[in-house]
Amino acid sequence: MLVLRLLNVVAPAYFLCISLVTFVLQIFVFIPSMFRDPSITPLFSPALLHGAFFLFLSANALGNYVLVIQNSPEDLGKSLNLGKGTEVVTDWLDGSRSPGSALPSTHFCRLCARVTQRHDHHCFFTGNCIGSRNMRNFIMFCLYTSLACLDSLVAGMAYISAALSMSFANPLAFLTLLPHSISQFFSGALLSSEMFVILMLYLWLGIGLACAGFCCHQLLLILRGQTRYQVRKGMVVRARPWRENLQEVFGKRWLLGLLIPVMNVGSDYHRQKEK
Repeated sequence: MLVLRLLNVVAPAYFLCISLVTFVLQIFVFIPSMFRDPSITPLFSPALLHGAFFLFLSANALGNYVLVIQNSPEDLGKSLNLGKGTEVVTDWLDGSRSPGSALPSTHFCRLCARVTQRHDHHCFFTGNCIGSRNMRNFIMFCLYTSLACLDSLVAGMAYISAALSMSFANPLAFLTLLPHSISQFFSGALLSSEMFVILMLYLWLGIGLACAGFCCHQLLLILRGQTRYQVRKGMVVRARPWRENLQEVFGKRWLLGLLIPVMNVGSDYHRQKEK
């Protein structure tokens, strides 16, 4: 339990550090290296277009990250008079109060010390539980984080290709880049800044693929009207049309949420349906 609490503090700080390093490399290293063709007008130069696209991705990723933290799932322990503080923790841990007896999909999170409905999972990178109130913002956060990492990967490969005069036309070139770079770094043929960028390439690839896979998995569960907690506990959910499941999470203004970070309206739709 102590390890999980420590991870709940370290993971958000790790994500913010990676985000800061990515932003600095993009703005001060990759984008300035693109200003090389004087025949292209500044308005349509690759540097400005890439910079605008990266800022769009970063703003959406960071905006949805903040909204995931702000839109914390409601603590049902207060409204259901389940107790508070050490009292509710003790009762729920010793099994005297069952989550399933209160409301469907109700779960007590030990890290957050609260009871939430429509609980999906606890996200360590946000230090918060993911539920009906912040599910859409969490999916948008994963989507734009994946796109920002993959965009940084492409820009970093272009920078390394120009700096080291190498080509990535062969797919094996990227796979063999790291071992060759390590040997060149210790032999003094490679600068520390270039080695750092190469290490970031593999980190961006890993984070981008992980976020993309997690986003696709989460969308599949939403289409089926399930949460990860329900799947893990083997709970049977009522079959509904996939359009209703999507609207419950993304709301009617789903297109607006794809363009700018906005508050989650899925919970409002859920409350209106219950009334």
